[in-house]
Amino acid sequence: MPDHFAKDPAALLDYSWDWSDWLADTADTISSATVTVPSGLTAVGSPVIGDTLVTQRVSGGALNVSYRMVCQITTAGGLIDERSIYLAIADR
Repeated sequence: MPDHFAKDPAALLDYSWDWSDWLADTADTISSATVTVPSGLTAVGSPVIGDTLVTQRVSGGALNVSYRMVCQITTAGGLIDERSIYLAIADR
């Protein structure tokens, strides 16, 4: 799954972190997730946990600015890991 995206400043979109390969290697499941978005972006609602995906709806962003969003999960087995997604804000 890609980790770099272009987003229009007016767009309200969902972004997902795919943990399937890592979870298969650990034989574990996601029990909780936290998504951190930087100032300038807005997380709309709470992250949604699927079987192996964590999805966060995001709005905002300043034109020509890049942002890093971080998803941290805790597994049922107590493991903690995090991944980043990068958004470049541009007119689309």
